[in-house]
Amino acid sequence: MSDIWIMRIGHRPDRDKRVTTHVALSSRALGAKGIYVDTHDATLEENIGSVVKRFGGDFTIETGVQWKQAIRDFPGKVIHLTMYGERIDAALGKIPRDEDLMIVVGAEKVPFEVYESAHLNISVGNQPHSEIAALAILLDRFTGGGSLYADRGGEMTVLPSERGKEIVSRHA
Repeated sequence: MSDIWIMRIGHRPDRDKRVTTHVALSSRALGAKGIYVDTHDATLEENIGSVVKRFGGDFTIETGVQWKQAIRDFPGKVIHLTMYGERIDAALGKIPRDEDLMIVVGAEKVPFEVYESAHLNISVGNQPHSEIAALAILLDRFTGGGSLYADRGGEMTVLPSERGKEIVSRHA
């Protein structure tokens, strides 16, 4: 399968730090290669870098990315998640599996230019909800959930358990 990249537009560090962190963590857990964020946020980069260091993988984060140029220069297909797009059930089959993907997720009102630039505008439901939920549903359906329990070779890993917490440290 091709690489999946997330483009977060409209990030406001003072207001959106938890939500954008969760967009990045969900992206990583569900198989994305990395995330671009339009606003520079060194703290966000440090926090996500720390998770990658501890839990492994090759997920990357870059903040301060100019979204217009990133979308224009992206070599694969651009998908915009929006309440106003085509239903995910109808659009899922149109997403190529042999090209890199950039999934655009807004934090605030997304400029109309994003709708025009995207190869696909996809909706996950027609009710107000979180962009984190929409991204997670799209990634899970597209990847078949294959990354959820993948061992990424980190310093630690969490083992599924019916009760309790099982964390394995590779340095113990």
